[in-house]
Amino acid sequence: MNEQQHSANSPYAPEDRFYSIREVMERTGLPASTLRYWESQFEQLNPRKDGHGNRYYKLADIELIERIRYIRDELKITRIEAIRHELETDNKQSDNKQRATAILERLRQNLLNLRSMI
Repeated sequence: MNEQQHSANSPYAPEDRFYSIREVMERTGLPASTLRYWESQFEQLNPRKDGHGNRYYKLADIELIERIRYIRDELKITRIEAIRHELETDNKQSDNKQRATAILERLRQNLLNLRSMI
């Protein structure tokens, strides 16, 4: 990885920045062993690895890690399969909200078109 891409003074937006496993550990309070285990259990969690096997996480990876930790620690869902199900449910609800928003926007446009015809 380019040092500039994952340095604290990076000119890149946070969502473009790469974070080392140490930075993710500090940010989330999780040990490296947990992060590596979750990588093996949640296919959505797939940080980049350089030629030496060092992991580099994007902001979206960190947000997923924090969501998994929230499900485990706050919702007290500890079985991996149950956490996967909870993540899938979250994604479906998000997709439904996006679809509903798009439908409402089309309806709004249709109503505005009808109004202009009157």
